[in-house]
Amino acid sequence: MLLILADDDARPLHEQVAAAVRRAIAAGECAPGERVPPARELAAALGVNANTVLRALRELREEGLLDFRRGRGIRVAARPEQGELMERVRELVTAAERMGVTRAELATMIEGV
Repeated sequence: MLLILADDDARPLHEQVAAAVRRAIAAGECAPGERVPPARELAAALGVNANTVLRALRELREEGLLDFRRGRGIRVAARPEQGELMERVRELVTAAERMGVTRAELATMIEGV
């Protein structure tokens, strides 16, 4: 898995790491069931703190993209299409927040479509 962080990205590092992993999943670089490198290895490759990577990986677990198994490591849980969809959903939520729309209001809008 090749992950690259942009120098000009103003988002917090954990969000950048999560987005990079999402992109890798969406691009098919990581197939469902495939093991994700350990957080320390990813942190060293990206030049960030391991806790930053762990925070990003936990976020992706909450989204259903990754599966954590004790003794088996972290594996890709979702299909690449789901990863792409989740990235777009996050972009939509971010755009809504910038416009002052709450998540509840956004959910109501989506239900009305």
